[in-house]
Amino acid sequence: MTNTEPRRRNRRGEGGKLRDEIIAAALALLDEGGDERAVTLRSVARKAGIAAPSIYPHFADQPSIMLAVVQGEMDKLTTVLREADDNAPRDARARLFAVCNGYLDFANEHPQRYRIMFGGLWTPSVEDTSITDADLDSLGVEAFTLLVDVLGACVEEGIAHASDDLYGDAVALWLGLHGLAHQRAVVRKMPGPADVGDRLIKALAHLK
Repeated sequence: MTNTEPRRRNRRGEGGKLRDEIIAAALALLDEGGDERAVTLRSVARKAGIAAPSIYPHFADQPSIMLAVVQGEMDKLTTVLREADDNAPRDARARLFAVCNGYLDFANEHPQRYRIMFGGLWTPSVEDTSITDADLDSLGVEAFTLLVDVLGACVEEGIAHASDDLYGDAVALWLGLHGLAHQRAVVRKMPGPADVGDRLIKALAHLK
């Protein structure tokens, strides 16, 4: 629903608040419209109740707004995975399953936003935009690092087959989780057993 009420101007020093309001407006448009085509500078300004030029001190262009949205959602994913790890029993197997299932649950509960984060609803480009390769390379690093840590703990405890490429094994596990999450998001009814997620985690983590 479009915000039609005049917006009270932020006081001096509240620029960060306006930035957050711009991101929230873009996220609301994505939830309503389905993909990044719903997010334009004009539509964001209208949703936030501001003039379009007010966006420029905070964002150079539409892709930089989308990047901020995705960064925020990645931060939420990282928080979810950390909480799953913190609340799991202190053995490596339980931690691994908690983190992996936390990832799958996040994708299942927020399918639209998940697809924005990992492709399909947003196609980022560093050409003719203000975003950089470094911006894109940093997306999801904290969440992925946690997955590496819990998988490494399984190897250290001897419940997963040791590998000389822990990073590569974690990438394979991450991609497997992503594939399952994506299918669940786009397919009306997933075929296969109810425990397919646990089977996938066990196989890709090389659990004994």
